[in-house]
Amino acid sequence: MNIEQIYTGCLAQGAYYIESDGEVAIIDPLREVSPYIKRAENDNAKIKYIFETHFHADFVSGHVTLSKETGAPIIYGPTAKPSFDAIIAEDGQEFKLGKITFKVLHTPGHTMESTTYLLRDENGKDHAIFSGDTLFLGDVGRPDLAQKSADMTQEQLAGTLFDSLRTKIMPLADDITVYPAHGAGSACGKNMMKETVDTLGNQKNMNYALRADMTKEEFVKEVTDGLLPPPKYFPLNVKMNKEGYEDIGDVLDRGNVELSPDEFEKAANDTEALVLDVRHQDEFVKGHIPRSIFIGLNGDFAPWVGDLIADTKQPLLLVIPEGKEEEAITRLSRVGFDSAIGYLKGGIEAWKAAGKEIDQITSITASEAKNLIDKGNVGIFDVRKDGEYQSEHLVGAVHTPLSELNKHLSEFPEKGEFLVHCAGGYRSVIASSILKSRGIHNLIDVKGGYGALKNEDLEKTDYVCPTTL
Repeated sequence: MNIEQIYTGCLAQGAYYIESDGEVAIIDPLREVSPYIKRAENDNAKIKYIFETHFHADFVSGHVTLSKETGAPIIYGPTAKPSFDAIIAEDGQEFKLGKITFKVLHTPGHTMESTTYLLRDENGKDHAIFSGDTLFLGDVGRPDLAQKSADMTQEQLAGTLFDSLRTKIMPLADDITVYPAHGAGSACGKNMMKETVDTLGNQKNMNYALRADMTKEEFVKEVTDGLLPPPKYFPLNVKMNKEGYEDIGDVLDRGNVELSPDEFEKAANDTEALVLDVRHQDEFVKGHIPRSIFIGLNGDFAPWVGDLIADTKQPLLLVIPEGKEEEAITRLSRVGFDSAIGYLKGGIEAWKAAGKEIDQITSITASEAKNLIDKGNVGIFDVRKDGEYQSEHLVGAVHTPLSELNKHLSEFPEKGEFLVHCAGGYRSVIASSILKSRGIHNLIDVKGGYGALKNEDLEKTDYVCPTTL
């Protein structure tokens, strides 16, 4: 038996490749499926099953394409109603893979079709669970994403999740390995550990949601407390995972088209496409196409695209570092953004050589920012998340979280300069690009963000450990 976790940091997502005696199961695959197929070929093995733990909201799974390419059936747990052919397993149903067995444990609560797969070794001993978004490390799946489709409140879903955990997962042995679908950074939970694999026993000891003496009322309150609004693209990804989607090869063919500066400009004018610049933030600051939006490949690219652009049908024209064209289009497709229609050939240098207009962002160091703050009359805008801001921030800073920036546009001054910072410098450039696209140009980005500012002699709030929030 071989179990491999294939972890994608940008999405904080874990897919799984399990092989036994020449047969392979894939659990929650990414949309680009060729790596799984090639891996099975290298192992002289056949992909026999594709297990889906639920209808994912934060990424487009590769289940439909992988089934088409390999003939392997897609398996969902009870109550799932996809628009394509799939095996809708019964609670307790078993699937043989080589010398091992998968048992279906229906664990509704995150969504009503959510299912955990229990793996038993060749001796019939419980070995591991693939818990999807039912059980994370340090947390459990948020119960508010399926309210509309399940016609239930988040409190009712949380109560259902409580029952699933207590009746299906907590009775299992402590030495079982937990393989979740997500880790820290995912919007599918609140307080996940940075580790991506753990024992069930350790989770029983440290995961707040698995306390043995916890009542259902306490569970519902704690699990639903402090939930931020889900990213806007989540329902669109659920729809694609449930109804099917275009083959990624077609998406790549359509998007991987080089356009000269003139062709790029014409396409932008004719299609009302959004110009998305995915270079490093330092390059964007030095020069970019006016009104383009920056979301760099080097950060949490796909989730920020999904949250900030939101409309998966929005046509996109891309400014991409040379050699990263296929990567950018692939990563967009992972969250359902299939509408890239081309990229700028020769990049920003070709745009400049063609004599076309360039915009820049004023960016200064933390020490330069301190000098401005000391002189007074400069606003400070902090675009970090709620927990980061509450943990510690500069006294006088206005909190305008990036994910909700459009709600705060009226708070930015029309006259006079103001500073924009995040934690390290990535999100503040995203925010700056959005503000400039809205006609707000009197901003100054702070390089290195709060990580650099906190080392300056500036008044800060008392530090509060983020885990206590």
